[in-house]
Amino acid sequence: MKFIYNICFVASLLLSACASRNVNLGNEANQKVAPNSAKNEVGFWLTKGDQSQLLQKQNISLNFSDGTNSNPTIEVDPETKFQTIDGFGYTLTGGSAALINALPATEKENLLNELFSATDRAIRINYIRISIGASDLSATPFTYNDLAEGETDKELAKFSIAKEQADLIPILKKIVAINPAIKILGSPWTAPTWMKTNKSFIGGSLKPEYYQTYAKYLVKYIQAMKAEGIVIDAITPQNEPLHPGNNPSMYMTAVDQANFIKTALGPVFKNSGIKTKIIIYDHNADKPEYPITILNDAEAKKYVDGSAFHLYAGPITALSKVHDAHPDKNVYFTEQWVGGPSNFAEDLKWHVSTLIIGATRNWSRNVLEWNLAADQNYNPHTDKGGCTSCLGAITIAPAINRNVAYYVIGHASKFVPAGSVRIASNLTNNLQNVAFKTPDGKNVLIVCNNNSTTTNFNIKYKGKIMTSSLDQGAVATYVW
Repeated sequence: MKFIYNICFVASLLLSACASRNVNLGNEANQKVAPNSAKNEVGFWLTKGDQSQLLQKQNISLNFSDGTNSNPTIEVDPETKFQTIDGFGYTLTGGSAALINALPATEKENLLNELFSATDRAIRINYIRISIGASDLSATPFTYNDLAEGETDKELAKFSIAKEQADLIPILKKIVAINPAIKILGSPWTAPTWMKTNKSFIGGSLKPEYYQTYAKYLVKYIQAMKAEGIVIDAITPQNEPLHPGNNPSMYMTAVDQANFIKTALGPVFKNSGIKTKIIIYDHNADKPEYPITILNDAEAKKYVDGSAFHLYAGPITALSKVHDAHPDKNVYFTEQWVGGPSNFAEDLKWHVSTLIIGATRNWSRNVLEWNLAADQNYNPHTDKGGCTSCLGAITIAPAINRNVAYYVIGHASKFVPAGSVRIASNLTNNLQNVAFKTPDGKNVLIVCNNNSTTTNFNIKYKGKIMTSSLDQGAVATYVW
């Protein structure tokens, strides 16, 4: 079932009965203390595939103690550390921004606080991706320098982000006000068509004669957003550079991206004083040779922060292949859709196991699901190449339903703030898991039971164990 955002959202601040069903966000304030428990070391939040529990804190006492049993054991080792985490979140597409911005003022404020604030009721999203110009989940394709056929504008005199003033910028301003530290990644789906070989929004390549101009275009974008109070932490030069059939889209080989970075984007950023990170590739894990080719180019590499991946093809372990080839550069996971209509149980299990757990166990500093919001018909999207069945993390129809990606991300974003560090934990008995140490010293363990039956297991920490149980396909976050 989908849970409707209605008057209960407001009433749930006072009525825990409503909160436990319609707006079930794991609100500690609405949970009763387990009876006769003088001590409860471990908090436990649960989502089940049958949706009977949705990111809900469990009223049970969990404590570490001496002892042994025959259960499989996940041992968490806080002394073995890996990458720092930047955050978890979604792509705030143009369509997502338009749908959210169209909500009544109070409903809009409540939703944005539920998503982005640091309150107990929030899922605490701390990283978002936005498109530079239109994506395929915008109503129509556009860039910030669209001209009449035959015109060019090498000086970018007609550059303007005015189209974003309607929805994206107002929503971003509200998000930044709620969470000033949020990280924002910008990705272009295409350069302005007059810079491209085919003069079309779909496909074509960036002409080398416009490398410098396009680099300056991206500088102007970063500066224009900063003038609005929106700091772009990083950009990718091109979304899905090997997929020229999207609307909009642009084809860019690894050699072309390396040349663009080392001859134009990197030097122009440096000369303009731009500190925004350059993250390469931003496409599927089946082509790790693409980012490796760029990073093998020493002149291009010096401007690159890391590589970004999607997982519509290839294994998640490809992220480690790129990390191992260039361990001095970061790895990111920037997009994965949920196709509608969703199979909640299977999507929950796959996305948590493969992305929240799999991507971070393969060195990713973040995990981003695809679109934050869509309507009940998967709109808006562009014609002739836009995604026609991308299910948002929330559906606005016009009431708000929370879908599987909401809980997938929430199991991490709510508990693992930016600056957390992945720590060691072993994989055992098909219990996929990943562990983190937060900046305030808490341990967080996310577990997905990929067995076909309910599984009892132990969590071992500093020589002591705690026993828990998960139904098949269930996801849990443990915090101590």
